[in-house]
Amino acid sequence: MATFLYKLGRFAFRRRRYVALVWVALLALAGFGAASASTAASSSFSIPGTEAQRAFDLLEQRFPGTNANGATARVVFKAPDGGKMTDPANKAQVEKAVGSLKSGSDQVASVADPYTVGAVSENGSTAYIAVSYKVSGMELTDATRDALKDAGHAAQKSGLTVEIGGDALMAMPETGATEIIGVAIAAVVLVITFGSLVAAGLPLLTALIGVGIGVSTITALANTLDLGSTTSTLAMMIGLAVGIDYALFIVSRYRVELAEGREREEAAGRAVGTAGSAVVFAGLTVVIALVGLAVVNIPILTKMGIAAAGTVAIAVLVALTLVPAVMGFAGKRVLGRRTRKAGESAAPNGSAAPNGSEDRPNMGTRWARFVLRKPVWVLLAGVIGLGAVAVPAASLEMGLPDDGSQPTSTTQRRAYDLLSDGFGPGFNGPLVVVVDTARSSDGKTAVKQVTDEISGVRGVAAVTPAQFNKAGDTAMITVIPKDRPSSTATEDVVHAIRDAGKEIQAGTGAKVLVTGSTAMNIDFSQKMNDALLPYLALVVGLAFLLLMVVFRSVLVPLKAALGFLLSVVAALGAVVAVFQWGWLGSLFGVEQTGPVMSMMPIFMVGVVFGLAMDYEVFLVTRMREAYVHGEKPGQAIVTGFRHGARVVTAAAVIMMAVFAGFIGSSEQMVKMIGFSLAVAVLFDAFVVRMAIVPAVLALLGHRAWWLPRWLDRLLPNVDVEGEGLREQLGETPGAGAGSAGSGTPGRGDAEGERELSRV
Repeated sequence: MATFLYKLGRFAFRRRRYVALVWVALLALAGFGAASASTAASSSFSIPGTEAQRAFDLLEQRFPGTNANGATARVVFKAPDGGKMTDPANKAQVEKAVGSLKSGSDQVASVADPYTVGAVSENGSTAYIAVSYKVSGMELTDATRDALKDAGHAAQKSGLTVEIGGDALMAMPETGATEIIGVAIAAVVLVITFGSLVAAGLPLLTALIGVGIGVSTITALANTLDLGSTTSTLAMMIGLAVGIDYALFIVSRYRVELAEGREREEAAGRAVGTAGSAVVFAGLTVVIALVGLAVVNIPILTKMGIAAAGTVAIAVLVALTLVPAVMGFAGKRVLGRRTRKAGESAAPNGSAAPNGSEDRPNMGTRWARFVLRKPVWVLLAGVIGLGAVAVPAASLEMGLPDDGSQPTSTTQRRAYDLLSDGFGPGFNGPLVVVVDTARSSDGKTAVKQVTDEISGVRGVAAVTPAQFNKAGDTAMITVIPKDRPSSTATEDVVHAIRDAGKEIQAGTGAKVLVTGSTAMNIDFSQKMNDALLPYLALVVGLAFLLLMVVFRSVLVPLKAALGFLLSVVAALGAVVAVFQWGWLGSLFGVEQTGPVMSMMPIFMVGVVFGLAMDYEVFLVTRMREAYVHGEKPGQAIVTGFRHGARVVTAAAVIMMAVFAGFIGSSEQMVKMIGFSLAVAVLFDAFVVRMAIVPAVLALLGHRAWWLPRWLDRLLPNVDVEGEGLREQLGETPGAGAGSAGSGTPGRGDAEGERELSRV
């Protein structure tokens, strides 16, 4: 592989104008497709194989004409203190709003007058107008939304409080200025790392081009493939992070090759041939993890994973082709001014390394030596520290966010609170019980029995009369729980109704199914729990095999997988502490604590595992490279940190900054994803990869690189270290060690030889 990538890098460098033109053309094509594509509808949410989904499908079949995917809205009115919504003046204002809504748009399907349908609270303080639309929330026109917002203005002027809830006001999530701040931090880190504005801007430019192509393609295909708005946000988040990182590793290796005195084209080829191999395998682990989300069998999650994986694949291709092409345009300006001046006054071989640079151990070298001296203490500190952070994960409660998790500044959240105060917390999450009487001898009696049984269930506040379809073979009953939708008490109500339904079906033949958004959330959480272990086994198993091929070792991939599990559980503990318990919630804009999003654990497993393997591949590949070229295990660890720690640290900080930028989103799900990924990268890069990994390798010594002979013969040789490339270029195994990043200890390393010789 290294030989092929070496040729690819040289070709891209030599034909840089054509390569750049192709990528710019792809960006323009994707941008044109996104601009000309019709507005995407909201992604349909389905959970195949669950009771809630079966009930939902049955409703669509037996109650034709109702648009289950249509947007809904509740215009909530609250009377001033001492007044009631039944007062003539207040009633007139509400009826005026009803008329305004009916005539405000041809997208309106129905408007329910609260005084006709009984949508007034018992104490008379609150009333609401229920509005149903013919299309989904994302398909509503601006005029329709404006008509909805304007409907209560006159009532507000008369002294009534008016708020609007429901998905009719759904809009693309706002990320705010923090996303831009994240990219700005990435730029600062790159400038500090490279000491050159050109070198710093190169990864940003190429990453933005790759993300632009990926996100524009998703936008162009959103309507055709039924992709939600969160899909493009996730793709942008992950694509930007890995795009910057992959380009960073290629550029960093290119600078090393230039410092060794090689010509620019040769340096580009070697950079892509060596660091590019690590980029390919790192990207492949991310793609495996994201595509593996398909095993959960939830369409929206599968689409999110595949779309994000496509953006990662584009980032890899950009790093292998566009990055060397842009390096060709940049010339030696990718080197800092000080390094270029040193190169001009250097020996004729063109070496640009500053005098004495090899004599001064860098921070990575000093940290690696410290770990080699105290491997047991470092290992214990890392494991115990992450274990302590992981403790809150034992109290994990899962659910899906609703309007109750929105910021209090939004009208949706205020409408949610008004309904809770006026009608009870459970009113925001009604359950829909569907009774299929097609196989019952006496359907009406069966439905009455179901109604009576539900009324006696603990935790039920109200049960509406059954509504039959025209054929009379299906009834729909609305159940209002006493507690809020995301509470465990409401979940107990759902299970109690389902248990009672099984007994009724055995006695009458009538099939009882529970659905509604609350029941959907409960079934979704259960399905995610059931899929977690199979998904974990699939992803970790495939990545283990992949890393075994890369590192030619059994223990190194095993250590990588166990370290990942530790970091992801610790990150999950931090998510529980902030979003469920409310610790430091105000710092991260969490205004309402509640269950952690149902897809978060399995999503974190997928994304974080892929990203964690990035650092494992980039850092340990350097160590493996040095070990293969004859260094002792301890020396190889120091070599890996000398050449890789600075770049891996910069990459991790950049990725954290990009992810943290999404914490400012107005969408609770995006906020939680951004926080969890930023924290997970922090734990994995700086605790697991920078501390636990070298400590374990130091303790294992030569055993870390052990591979049974029979397995060595079975596994393909992908030549990540570039050994085949060096042979083809006529170098002896040791000759390329320094340029490859393995290197032998410099004169300044003499003080560390004693502890290295013991490892």
